[in-house]
Amino acid sequence: MTKNALITGASRGLGLALARSFAKEGWRLIITARGADALDQVALELGPSQVTALAGDVADATHRALLADAARDLGGLDLLINNASGLGPTPLPPLARYPLAELGELFATNTLAPLGLIQATLPGLRERRGAIVNISSDAATEAYPGWGGYGATKAALDQVSHVLAEEEPDVAVWWVDPGEMNTAMLAEAAGEEEASGAPSPETVAPTILRLVRERPESGRLVHR
Repeated sequence: MTKNALITGASRGLGLALARSFAKEGWRLIITARGADALDQVALELGPSQVTALAGDVADATHRALLADAARDLGGLDLLINNASGLGPTPLPPLARYPLAELGELFATNTLAPLGLIQATLPGLRERRGAIVNISSDAATEAYPGWGGYGATKAALDQVSHVLAEEEPDVAVWWVDPGEMNTAMLAEAAGEEEASGAPSPETVAPTILRLVRERPESGRLVHR
């Protein structure tokens, strides 16, 4: 039976690397990102017959409903990867000066949107004994100056994942810290020089593929 996956933030970085890797393994994919042109290019690369591309913002409940409808059209999901994330204001502000309205928007994107998408797709995931991968960060557990807002959203996502793993025994739930990667987000936060010295997102994809194949117990994993 062909397996189905939904990957958010799939137009670049880790999401793109994961879309390429799972497509190569023969998975049917629903991919989403905010930029329609870049997402359409990914779908063209991977093959329109294998990929459904739906551009939009996962923080928008209407868009999440469209993604859930697409998943039902495929017969349900075997895998949901919540990869899409926002960084927040840059330069990264200390918590003492963090704009609370922008922090609320960041929680909406990094914590509430993944939970909302889980809620919308959970019936199919339960039926197919599927899995959820929530992309976390070392900023969720470490105290990096300037990363308090972003890290708080990821710490909250970790706790959501942990509790969900206890509440949903038929669904595997992993929250994965991929480590520092050479991505546009890191370049925006820390500069091009630091980003260029970080590993490529393509080095992380095999870890997540192996995770899904081997299906260990739910939990937090750190890519090494």
